[in-house]
Amino acid sequence: MRYSYLGKTGLKLPVLSFGASSLGGVFHSIREADGMRAALTAVENGMNFIDVSPYYGHYKAETVLGKVLKDLPRSSFILSTKVGRYGKDGVNTWDYSAKKAQESVYESMERLHVDYIDLINVHDIEFADLPQVANETLPALVELREKGVVGHVGITDLQLENLQWVIDHVPEGTVESVLNFCHYTLNDDKLADYLDYFESKGIGIINASPFSMGLLSGRGAPDWHPAPAPLAEACRKAAEYCQSQGYPIEKLAIQYAVSEPRICTTLFSSANPDNVLKNLRYIEEPIDWELVKKVKEIIGDQQRVSWKNT
Repeated sequence: MRYSYLGKTGLKLPVLSFGASSLGGVFHSIREADGMRAALTAVENGMNFIDVSPYYGHYKAETVLGKVLKDLPRSSFILSTKVGRYGKDGVNTWDYSAKKAQESVYESMERLHVDYIDLINVHDIEFADLPQVANETLPALVELREKGVVGHVGITDLQLENLQWVIDHVPEGTVESVLNFCHYTLNDDKLADYLDYFESKGIGIINASPFSMGLLSGRGAPDWHPAPAPLAEACRKAAEYCQSQGYPIEKLAIQYAVSEPRICTTLFSSANPDNVLKNLRYIEEPIDWELVKKVKEIIGDQQRVSWKNT
C-alpha cells in the first residue's frame, strides 16, 4: 500500500481508503455483520483512513461503524465525518448553521465511540448557501479545531466550482482538504483541471467513487442513478468490452482512480469484506493503459458529462 500526506495536515493516508456509506445501506440493504467485517478488513489491511457521515443511512452508517471502532486502538485508524446533511424517517434534511455543525460533531463522536475526529467536513456544500458555509459553518468548525475537538477541516461537493468558490472566500488555512466524487474516473477526469489550484493553496485532495456510483461496473448503474441515459449506455458498452477482454471494468476503474500521484487517496465503499480484499489486489497490479484508451474511446462524447447531486 502506498501512503502520502493530505496537503499540509500531516495526515498520512493510504492511496485507497474505506468509505463507510455502504454501512448505512445507502446503495442497497446489507447484513450489518458483513459491513462491520468489511470495515475491519480494511483497517487490518492498511486501509486505515475511514470516511463516513451522519447522512449515510440517516445515522446508521456512523452507528454501525462505531461498533467496529470501539474495539480498535484509536491510533489504528484516521477518521473523517461530516456536518450539514442529515435525515430522519427516510426524509433528507440539511442544516449548515454554526450551532448545528458543532452539535453534530459531538453527536457523531458519541455514535462513533471516539473522543476526537481527525477530519471534519462540511458535506455537499452545493445544497447550502455558499456564503453561509464560508462565514458561519466553517468558522464553527475552525473553533472546534482550535479547541482540539477535531484535527482538521475540509469541504466536500460534487461540483468542483463550489469548492473553489468557498476556498477563495475564506481565510487561508481554513479549508485543509477537499473531497470530490465522480470526477477522477474513466468517464470523467474533470478533477485534473483543479489539481494545480488545490496544490497552490496547500489543500489535500480526496477522490471518491471510482466506479462513478455504479456506472463503471459489470452490473451497471442502479435505477436511482442520476446520470443521463446516453452516459449510462456508453459506460455499459465500456463494461461489456472490458469483460470481453477478461479485465473487469471495476479493476480498470479503481486502478485508474489511484494512478494520479497528486490525489492523496481515493475512497470506495463496500459492505462486502471480499470486495475490500479484491480492490486491494487490483491496485497492486499494473494498469493496462491501452485498455484505458479504448474505454475512453467507447465512452466518447459522454466523457465529462456530469449530473446534479441528489
